[in-house]
Amino acid sequence: MKNLRKLSKSLVLLLVICISLSSCNDKLEENDGQLASSDLDFTQTDDMILPLIGSYAVTYSRGWEDPLLIGVRGDDVNAGGLGDQPLFAETDLFNYDNGFWMYNQVWENFYGDILDINNTRETIEQYKEFATGDDIALADQYIAETMVLSGFQHLQMSKLWGDIFIITSTNVQEELDNGVFTKMEVMQYISDLMDEAIPFLPDVRPNERTDVPGGVTKYTALAVKAMANLEMEKYQEVADATGEIINSNKFMLYPDFYELFKKPGKLSNENIFELQFSDFNSDSGPVSNHLYAPFGPSSWDPLVETASGGWGFYEPSLKYIKFMLDRGDQIRLVTSVNFTPRGIDEIMMDPEYSTLPSYITNVTLDGDVFNDYPRAMFGSGKHYLPSNQLTPGRNSYGSGKNFIVIRYAEILLMYAEALTRGVSGSGLTADQAVNMVRSRVNMPALSNVTTQDVIDEKFAELAMEWGIRYFDMIRLNEYNELSYEGRTFTAQDELLPYPQEQLDLLPLEDQDN
Repeated sequence: MKNLRKLSKSLVLLLVICISLSSCNDKLEENDGQLASSDLDFTQTDDMILPLIGSYAVTYSRGWEDPLLIGVRGDDVNAGGLGDQPLFAETDLFNYDNGFWMYNQVWENFYGDILDINNTRETIEQYKEFATGDDIALADQYIAETMVLSGFQHLQMSKLWGDIFIITSTNVQEELDNGVFTKMEVMQYISDLMDEAIPFLPDVRPNERTDVPGGVTKYTALAVKAMANLEMEKYQEVADATGEIINSNKFMLYPDFYELFKKPGKLSNENIFELQFSDFNSDSGPVSNHLYAPFGPSSWDPLVETASGGWGFYEPSLKYIKFMLDRGDQIRLVTSVNFTPRGIDEIMMDPEYSTLPSYITNVTLDGDVFNDYPRAMFGSGKHYLPSNQLTPGRNSYGSGKNFIVIRYAEILLMYAEALTRGVSGSGLTADQAVNMVRSRVNMPALSNVTTQDVIDEKFAELAMEWGIRYFDMIRLNEYNELSYEGRTFTAQDELLPYPQEQLDLLPLEDQDN
């Protein structure tokens, strides 16, 4: 396999992250910022955390294209970005070109990270050989954390491409010789890997960890396990894993849905896994940011005039907006969608929506004004950081904003869906789980919840988040839902084709897409 992202890149990111961890920073200074294996003294087991933080660094440093490609095919979001990246727009229409650079880049991003994570695990295993006492258990915990990070990356890869390589070591050729595994085999591997990791992981919320705040815990692994079993439609296993998270009584929904996706929601009691970023509340110096510009408007009047805009990709769909209007789902709609005047006019062209509620406006709750721009009619509110929450002097769109990956609301709704399919649960009923999610956003309670009720609730709650809607629809064979606004979706459109560059390099057979 062609691994274009060597460990040295992850260590540059490690250097930034370690600014907030003094012991890590001291060690990096001793080694001039490098941690090559030949530099390491494996008898110094206090340093085991350094390669682990490197694994978090590569996981957090997602390419901007990763979340866009993962989510763009759902009926909750359109490509946007009109006039730029035409093959991305074609992907949104289910017309796939395996020569499109983005397919290959995302493939290399995830597999490159998996190899770096495997390198971390093997490095920690070398430390463990010299560990004594409590350090042995600590090494086991760190190794388990790498398993969860690797499992998460395999999960995303298989959801995109189906049959993929399972990479468990740095011996790439041996892994390739094993060939690709089917999607169901990959999902079972992930589920089993989480079972292997769970006994060694901290029994706390991620935000309760003091060594790696926000890092992986037992509950992150349970969530990834539930997601893998959802893909396999093993609903009892989904109920068991999500039920254990619920019954821990450690998690709760953040009270303000809008602020959950802004700086106040960082490391909240709802977040089970999030990619962490920071400008360290300083107007200059080191910074670790996700590139949110693809989600931003190319024309706006921010409250803080120096705040930068974006590129205009990833546009919430008219279908989603009308679905939310029909439900009267105000809080989640104004959180999830940023409106432009042109977009509002487009909604009102439909006679059924000729009169809109007053909360539909191109001014956000924080006073930023979204103007018309040619690339899109709407922006993703969940990827928006109000300009008044930017650190003074940091003007990049979304600077310092975390990227939530898994949150408790999704756990509640996965649990509820499993129960509506007839499996047994422990603790909450399906009605209770769904109504907890609805209550936060002032939606009325439901009774006798059905599977369709849950799927609709997931659409409302989790739109624009990590392709959840798209992967639900293909799991349920709801191709009619994906055939919207002029699109036609068939079973042949479920998976992306393998990138041509990988077909040229690897023992792969082209899928019949």
